[in-house]
Amino acid sequence: MKRKLNVQTLRHSTAHLMAGAILELWPEAKFGIGPAIESGFYYDFDLPQTISEKDLPLIEKKMKELAEKNLKFEKKTLSIKQAENLFKKLNQPYKLEILEELKKLKNGEKSPQVTIYKLGNFIDLCKGPHLRSTKQIKFFKLTKVAGAYWKGDEKNKMLQRIYGIAFPTQKELNDYLSLLEEAEKRDHRRLGKELDLFSIDEEVGAGLPLWHPKGAMLRQIIEDFWIKEHLKNGYELVKTPHIGNINLWKTSGHWGFYRENMYSPIKIENEEYLLKPMNCPFHIKIYKSKIRSWRDLPIRWAELGTVYRYEKSGVLHGLVRVRGFTQDDAHIICTKEQLNEELDRVIKLTRFILSSFGFKEYNIYLSIRDPKKKKKYVGDDKIWDTAENALEKALIRNKLKYQRDVGEAKFYGPAIDIKIKDVLGREWQCSTLQLDFNLPERFEIYFINKKGKRETPIMLHRALMGSLERFVAVLIEHYNGAFPVWLAPVQVVIIPVGSNHIKPANKLAQELKEQNIRVEVDQLRETVGNKIRKAEKQKIPYMLVIGDKEAKGRYLNIRERGKKQIKKMTRKQFISLLKEQSTV
Repeated sequence: MKRKLNVQTLRHSTAHLMAGAILELWPEAKFGIGPAIESGFYYDFDLPQTISEKDLPLIEKKMKELAEKNLKFEKKTLSIKQAENLFKKLNQPYKLEILEELKKLKNGEKSPQVTIYKLGNFIDLCKGPHLRSTKQIKFFKLTKVAGAYWKGDEKNKMLQRIYGIAFPTQKELNDYLSLLEEAEKRDHRRLGKELDLFSIDEEVGAGLPLWHPKGAMLRQIIEDFWIKEHLKNGYELVKTPHIGNINLWKTSGHWGFYRENMYSPIKIENEEYLLKPMNCPFHIKIYKSKIRSWRDLPIRWAELGTVYRYEKSGVLHGLVRVRGFTQDDAHIICTKEQLNEELDRVIKLTRFILSSFGFKEYNIYLSIRDPKKKKKYVGDDKIWDTAENALEKALIRNKLKYQRDVGEAKFYGPAIDIKIKDVLGREWQCSTLQLDFNLPERFEIYFINKKGKRETPIMLHRALMGSLERFVAVLIEHYNGAFPVWLAPVQVVIIPVGSNHIKPANKLAQELKEQNIRVEVDQLRETVGNKIRKAEKQKIPYMLVIGDKEAKGRYLNIRERGKKQIKKMTRKQFISLLKEQSTV
């Protein structure tokens, strides 16, 4: 019976095969690291010349030559001293640096050892596992080249990172490459420019998007829907500043546990202020503005709050990873007795919001702390166990399938993270529900219970869309820019045939605007055909061509996005259709 290939092992081995090819092509190459990742593999190289995607076919050709030689992946165990001597001889400084770190980690072991793998002339410091030989590597493709700082630290040298993908069969590889091609067509950065939704200007700053009128309208539609549904579900709106005194963040624990993601303090009259990375401390301060009773709870406060987090330039990506973004944030402060009901309410609202935007499929993760790295988190074991159990029981109660994600908890508490699946089946992190017993204690908040005594409440942090910027990016790619009518920034474009039809076209536009329909009139001196093609490219749901008959008659000729067939409707019928399609 043929043994099935482990995909991650295959990809790790293909990364080594690529490194072997690089060594053949550039013998003076220095090697960083080359792991398998969820979407394939990569390897970081310090090369004597800059390579581009034009060089990838040459590297692939050399990889295939080596693969056909049926080279064995030979594993050896060495002492750290032996490994150091080997990599000094090979002139591989990055491997020597890794060995220095391993030496510290293995300090105390009697005979600290490491493993290496040899593949032809290429030798790597590696745990493995690997395939038996290169004969098993047949279906792969190198996909892109990028820059990457050594160890992810911008103070270190920039290396060249080559990404690739490998599969056990040609069909799987072809399917993935088709998916990549489709994803490229749907890239929100390209569509954002084509649809005139947003831009990012270097002079303004990396990771700080500018919303154009159509993009701002799209955001406003999303925000209006969000506010309406939250008010219906018992939330109240709050607004808080963009900066806060540094002492606030010291009390919350962010300054101690989250500092690397925060911007440097701003000095104002001998005091230090910080751009807020989170909204929660402000909401707590509103809570503390007066004494609260058990009768006041639960409190549900929601805010579309813009926050600022330091992201390295290398990880910034369109709207998906930015430095200033708006969180659809809310905090629920409740008693222990109210906790289960509040968790269930949040889960129900989350599912409703996601399905309203067309996301029916998602994966759910219970993000818990890593018990081996407790110093990364605040609070004692009992608090963490209670919080993790409460979230897990909520998932079980709501009959939701989930995976435990060890080490992914926030520093102040565990979370339920929901990763939505778009039309291409890709996962996107959006919704999160975090349980926090720690911040209420750190800020010493309380309520007066039924016995007239002080009691510490429980706090829930939750964001249903996560970052509004990322959510818009996902929507753009999910719908390929062709938004459903209720979300489309422009729902109708009116196309006058000639200059004498502009006046009736504008009159019709005004009628539609009075019915809250988003409409534009294309008054440019172009042919009707050009205007229709332009509207199709802009992915506007409906086009109305206004000539003599339409200007004077009862009926409109309606062209629907992506369809050649023309429908005839009265103005009243068309308005009724639009209103029906604009309801979520």
